[in-house]
Amino acid sequence: MTGAAELRSVEVRIPLRWADMDAYGHINNIAVVQLLEEARVAAFGVPSGTGAGGGAPAPIDLLEGVGEGVRTFISEHTVKYRAQMPYRPVPLRVVVSVDAVKAASVHVGYRLHDGVDDALCATATSVMVFVDGQTGRPVRVTPEQRAALAG
Repeated sequence: MTGAAELRSVEVRIPLRWADMDAYGHINNIAVVQLLEEARVAAFGVPSGTGAGGGAPAPIDLLEGVGEGVRTFISEHTVKYRAQMPYRPVPLRVVVSVDAVKAASVHVGYRLHDGVDDALCATATSVMVFVDGQTGRPVRVTPEQRAALAG
């Protein structure tokens, strides 16, 4: 299941931190990549083998049908800034989507909207790869994952 059409998406709210701001009152470009990470974890849950877990289930189960010991890693980020992203004490509205499922990766899309006026501030993509934790070799996406990601 691949292609340009979005397979599945979820909307999450991500608060901005005072430390995310640069000297011009905008969100620093390095902080934007961290915001992508926060949105990805909110959408897909805590990656396997990390954190304590035990919270509410993730809106999109990225690890459905994945074997024990499989890890997820980011192999690529692309960010396109569409408008200034000022610091606001209001969370960003972020739409996280599964844009494509490849043999051993998932392409994740993001649309970051200002929390006050809902202006589209940035679009981004990340490529997540699945890797065997013992061997470091890529692991193919399972049919169960494909079905879960398609919704």
